[in-house]
Amino acid sequence: MRNKSNEKGKNIIYLNNNYHPTFNKKRLAGVIILIVLIVIFIVGYILYASNEEFRYFMDMNILRKQISQNNLNSIELEDYDKSNIYAYHDKIAVLKDNILSLYTSSGNKEGELQIQISTPITYSNGRYFMIAQQDSSKAYLIRDNQIVWEKDLEGNISRVSVNSAGYSSIILTGTAYKSVIIVFDDKGNELFKYLSSTITVDSAVSEDNQYLSFAEVNISGTLAQSNIKILSIEKAKTSPSDAIAYTYNADSGNLILNIKYQNNNKLVCMYDNSIHVIKNNADTKIADINNTNNHITFYSIELNNHLVQTVEATTGLLNTQTTVQIINMDNQKQNTYQFDGVTKELYTYGNKIALNLGSEVHFIDTNGWLIKKYTSSQEIRKIVITDQIAGIVYRDKIEIVKL
Repeated sequence: MRNKSNEKGKNIIYLNNNYHPTFNKKRLAGVIILIVLIVIFIVGYILYASNEEFRYFMDMNILRKQISQNNLNSIELEDYDKSNIYAYHDKIAVLKDNILSLYTSSGNKEGELQIQISTPITYSNGRYFMIAQQDSSKAYLIRDNQIVWEKDLEGNISRVSVNSAGYSSIILTGTAYKSVIIVFDDKGNELFKYLSSTITVDSAVSEDNQYLSFAEVNISGTLAQSNIKILSIEKAKTSPSDAIAYTYNADSGNLILNIKYQNNNKLVCMYDNSIHVIKNNADTKIADINNTNNHITFYSIELNNHLVQTVEATTGLLNTQTTVQIINMDNQKQNTYQFDGVTKELYTYGNKIALNLGSEVHFIDTNGWLIKKYTSSQEIRKIVITDQIAGIVYRDKIEIVKL
């Protein structure tokens, strides 16, 4: 195409008949391939999410989620009977002879901490790991690979807990009161003590550090009476006895076992026969545990916004199928995972669930999807787990699984 001016200064446009617009075939082919790949991905995801047989085929044959013993990083154990093994955040911790050894996911030791504890009780939450001497006075809070604080308390420690911000609560017995609850901030400063005339079985600090909740059992009557109390930490700093914001009295005979704060300050309460949620000062029953229609073998509330239970059903003369039911605490939507066999132990943390079948471990998430399937040639002693890492414990070693 070219321009030419006439005498009057106007531009006249002449069309070149030899000009043809170009067409990029390679670009079009690339766009088509991209669209096809996106469609395949979407269809594959829908099938994976909705079809268990397709999901199993993908897990075993395409995604290669099957792993086996002796093919993973490991930590050698010199004396299993004298060792206590834990997991928190991205670490495996081994306590032996008052030394807490910390290992990475590659099995390398990254540090040691002097811990004067022989019979430990522990609690982990995110980067924090609390460890205390059972029925004694010593307690430590660890963050990553450093001791944040250590305490010698007056009384015998029966239970500990810590939230993801490092605020902790410790229950003491053996004092003039049935129970004493002490709350500490993330630096180890004591915020207050709550003195109880009943037996306190568990306590937890909310994730926003605003509330302490505790579960108590009164056994003075003919039947045990379980109560849940929620206390304002700010008010308790000046007057703990006047800081109770909410009390829930369970039905007589319902025995409270433990409590846990989940997302949005929901307090999940596990009894011996049911699971409840307290939110906005209202109690709601979520599930029955002793349901006669189902053979429930294990259950746990130690997950993010979910509870889990395993239900066994006989499918033949000697065959058992286990269904893992994972219930969302907000909408009661249920995800399931099924396998042939019996669960010997259930371990939970965050969004991860480990099912120990003896010589096989299934790691699944709260969607009910398989993360990894681990097979062993020998009996597994125990499992330690977080959202990022798991340890398969044998007498002579710990095999490390990245999650």
